[in-house]
Amino acid sequence: MTLNGDNPFLNLNYEPALENLGEDYYDQVAAAQFPQHILRFRNDDLLTQLGLSSNDVDDRHFIEAFGKFQGIRPFLALRYHGYQFGQYNPSLGDGRGFLYGQVRGVDAELYDFGTKGSGVTPYSRGGDGRLTLKGGVREVLAAETLHRMRVKTSRCLSLVETGESLWRGDEPSPTRSSVMIRMSRSHIRFGTFERLYYIKRPDLIKKLLDFVIDIYYPKIDLKSPDCYSLFYQELVKRHAQLTAQWMAAGFCHGVLNTDNMSITGESFDYGPYAFIPTYDSSFTAAYFDYSKRYCYGNQSFIVRVNLEMLHLPLMTLISPKILETALNKFDDYYQTAYTQEMLKRLGLFGLVEDGKELVEVTVDALKKSQVGYHQFFLDLMTEINLGWWQNETTILENSNLDDIYWKNWRKIYSKTLSKISPEKLEQIRKTINQFNSQIPLLRPQIELVWEAIANEDNWQPFNELVNKIQVK
Repeated sequence: MTLNGDNPFLNLNYEPALENLGEDYYDQVAAAQFPQHILRFRNDDLLTQLGLSSNDVDDRHFIEAFGKFQGIRPFLALRYHGYQFGQYNPSLGDGRGFLYGQVRGVDAELYDFGTKGSGVTPYSRGGDGRLTLKGGVREVLAAETLHRMRVKTSRCLSLVETGESLWRGDEPSPTRSSVMIRMSRSHIRFGTFERLYYIKRPDLIKKLLDFVIDIYYPKIDLKSPDCYSLFYQELVKRHAQLTAQWMAAGFCHGVLNTDNMSITGESFDYGPYAFIPTYDSSFTAAYFDYSKRYCYGNQSFIVRVNLEMLHLPLMTLISPKILETALNKFDDYYQTAYTQEMLKRLGLFGLVEDGKELVEVTVDALKKSQVGYHQFFLDLMTEINLGWWQNETTILENSNLDDIYWKNWRKIYSKTLSKISPEKLEQIRKTINQFNSQIPLLRPQIELVWEAIANEDNWQPFNELVNKIQVK
């Protein structure tokens, strides 16, 4: 590749992997020209994953590559369809973003740089192809919080304010604009396959699936006669595990349409998400989800439904019976993964053989008492001490937990601790810290950060919050 000046981003070894599939899967598009470029967020934590150092990358480099879009071509707007709130929509596709490029990380994995807010494409459906600055801020915070809690997620590499005024019906207008770069494992969605089934192109389905298996499921041998079946079995397992991670993290995605489901089993595209303040199965993140289809407690059911919807395109390669058998394992995968994820948050993963009873009584107490969901786990981390092994009444004694709901939980937690050596105290603390963000990302906190930006152009609260989230 020809060198592009001194910009490290423009000199990465980009691979045309998806581009080489051919134009049946995308349209080449141009990026919008913006009147202003102010770098509001740069994710230095991701630079090492790209083999770069923060000392070698200036703010100017981010703006040149991911605000002015210099140097790299072509940009690809992917074609896809999807089930939105249960209804099939054939008028989708990348409407305000494109695939900027694909590059190998230092781990030898292929990563996508995808834009959001980069301008109009053939799939904008009359929209302006832009991203509000608030939407960009919210996605940065969501992705970093989920990553900190060890949820498999895309992350934001950069956020650039672009100087345009946008009009939106769901928030005060005019509002400020931005363009974001999302780094993810793949740009391919369930809806990418659904579109190919809709246009009756089984040949393109096979070509795309071979590509997906080759790049993202390398343990599966494409020469094996059951390679497609093995792919779907692994896809089901990955999404069961991802959903369990969301639920344990107290995260409600908000819009689980099939165009928001990644073919790699990775979480991405955070619009009206929210973290639950207390355990509430009916908690709904999207104000427009009047039927509560995508409420917190419905997420595992919806993900399973979306996997079932994928049967139509995959039946061109996999028998319905095999698909059904694989999907029937989803609930078991999910329950196993959920128990494991909750044990991680409780600090006991790997220390107990069967933590199902403890997890069940924990969820029951959280649900009935309505104590702060995230604060409960933080209190565990800060309060746990050797006295808990000696007297169960001292367990979270400073947290004002009502014994009506928590007496049985203390009993089970104490019984669990009795099977673990007190010498494991530091290991428990370390595990709790690994899988819990020390800063619960609740709606009021996000709004406070945004108010400082909107009213005073004060980015200090945002920067401080990101720094606290990222603390290991």
